[in-house]
Amino acid sequence: MVEVSNISFAYDKSDRKILEDISFDIKQNECIAVLGNNGAGKSTLLKCIDRICTPDEGIVMVDGKNVYKMSKTMMAQNIAYVPQSSTSINMTVFDSILLGRKPYIKWDASSEDRQIVSDIIHKMKLEDFALRTVSRLSGGEAQKVMLARALAQEPKLLLLDEPTSNLDPRNQHEVLQTVKKIARENNICVAIVIHDLNLAIRYCDRFVFLKDSKLFSYGGLEVMTPENIEKVYQMHVHITEYMGIPIIVPFPDEKVTD
Repeated sequence: MVEVSNISFAYDKSDRKILEDISFDIKQNECIAVLGNNGAGKSTLLKCIDRICTPDEGIVMVDGKNVYKMSKTMMAQNIAYVPQSSTSINMTVFDSILLGRKPYIKWDASSEDRQIVSDIIHKMKLEDFALRTVSRLSGGEAQKVMLARALAQEPKLLLLDEPTSNLDPRNQHEVLQTVKKIARENNICVAIVIHDLNLAIRYCDRFVFLKDSKLFSYGGLEVMTPENIEKVYQMHVHITEYMGIPIIVPFPDEKVTD
C-alpha cells in the first residue's frame, strides 16, 4: 500500500505552491488516475513521489517505508517512473528492458532476469522489435519499451506520466489493459497521469482530481461525476453508458453553471 501525506511543493520558494497539502492512498492491485487541467501539478506530483523533486512538506510511504529515506537501490526496487518523454538510446529493445533489472543484478544478468524480460516483451507485444535499436523505433513504440523497462523492475509502485500520449487508439487500450493486468497479478500500485477521461474511467479504479494546487476530490466512480468534471475542467459533460462501458461526452460549447 502507498500513502501520500500532506505533499506541498513550489519550484521557487518565493513563488506560489504548485502542490498544497496533497494526501491520498493507493491500495495493492489498484490503478488510480491523476486528473486535472494543464498546469494543475499532475506531473510534479509524480516527480515528488519519485524524489525527482523534493517536497517542501509531506511524506510518501511504500509498504510502511519512508521513500525519502530509501537508498537509490531500494528506491529502484520499490518505485518505477515513466516520464512523458524519454531520450532514445542506442541499444536493442531487449537490452533496454533488461536495464530494468539493474537494481537486482549483482554482477551479470541471470537466466531469471532474462526470462522476466522475455515475458514482459511477450505481454507488451514487442517480440517483433526485440532486436531492433530503440533509437530507430517510432515514438509510440519507444514509449512501450520504456513502460516495459519499468515493469521489469517489478516495483511496488508504478508511476506513469501520460503513457498513452504517443500511442494510436488500439495501443492505448492494449497498454492500459496490460498495465492493469500486471498490477493485479503482481500486487502493484499504479498512478497514471492521463488526459483522456474515457480511458481513465474505463481502466482506473480511483481518481485524484487536482485543482488550484489542491486535492479537489479523490475516490471511486462516485467522484467521477459531471459536476466534478465541470468544476475541474470548466467544460460541460454528460456521462452515459454503452454496453456496460461508461462514456464521458463533452459539450464544450455549452455554458458551465457554477
